[in-house]
Amino acid sequence: MIPFRSKLTASFYALLSISFWGVSFVSAKAVLEKLDPYSILVFRFGLGALFLLGILLLHRARISISIGYIPHLIVLGILGIFVHQVLQATALLTITASSAGWLISFSPIFTVILSILFLHEKMNVKKAIGMLVAITGVFIVTTTRSGHSFELSMNIGFILMILSTLNWAVYSILLKKLRIPYPALVVTFYMSLTGFVLTLPFIIRNRGWESLSLLSQTEWAHLLFLAIFVSGMGYWYWGKALEVLDASKVSVFLYLEPLVTLIAAIFLLHEKFILISAIGGIIIIIGVIIVNGGLVHMLLRFFRKKSP
Repeated sequence: MIPFRSKLTASFYALLSISFWGVSFVSAKAVLEKLDPYSILVFRFGLGALFLLGILLLHRARISISIGYIPHLIVLGILGIFVHQVLQATALLTITASSAGWLISFSPIFTVILSILFLHEKMNVKKAIGMLVAITGVFIVTTTRSGHSFELSMNIGFILMILSTLNWAVYSILLKKLRIPYPALVVTFYMSLTGFVLTLPFIIRNRGWESLSLLSQTEWAHLLFLAIFVSGMGYWYWGKALEVLDASKVSVFLYLEPLVTLIAAIFLLHEKFILISAIGGIIIIIGVIIVNGGLVHMLLRFFRKKSP
């Protein structure tokens, strides 16, 4: 039986990860005016790996790992960082960010299916209803953001984003199933390092470093946010959440990503607030609460015990 506080903490970590990733669309859009998508990936994971290494050194944590687990970390780095980010970067060249955000929300569906097949997690009526409610909210939020229909023509970008969501589901399942006996921080560091090494040829090909001098202070802030919070802490906290909760329960937080992106766009890009979007966001939250109903019930019971 997993303690209540551990479940609550893991849910908080997953929520933070989704918050960082939701804002990442806004930051990436700001930096894309000066840097090509692949150069951004190199800087993101290079700086992200340095950030994680700094935390490890500050905590005097052991960085050495057993040779037997190196293949596991390489596979996770290839799937979770290299393949996932390259697919998304390439897809964003032909589809809009709002369309990408909508498609990412399908990842929990793939995760649930794979969790049932490979992790022997159970699907029940409550979880299915919660997923349907959350998907409904995603439809409302994302179609409102785009201002018209889904803009999802059957082009290469659409196909690549679908593959990206499936790839992320596979990554989450593997991260849970492999049970690498090292802290999530250590695992994330080696994954980021792997992603940096694999994406390095892109910046050499595109001579991306030449564009760094063109970045303004605001654009540098966006790039550092992408590196430290999105690539570093986001992956780290996602791994910490998977250490405690089922992969299917963690993945359902991905339904909140379009909502976070919407809020960030309103405050950072000054996009217009639309009431129906807020309604869709509330529906998404209700769906997440239904799927994680056991956690919510334990939370209510906890506060009842604390009350006089």
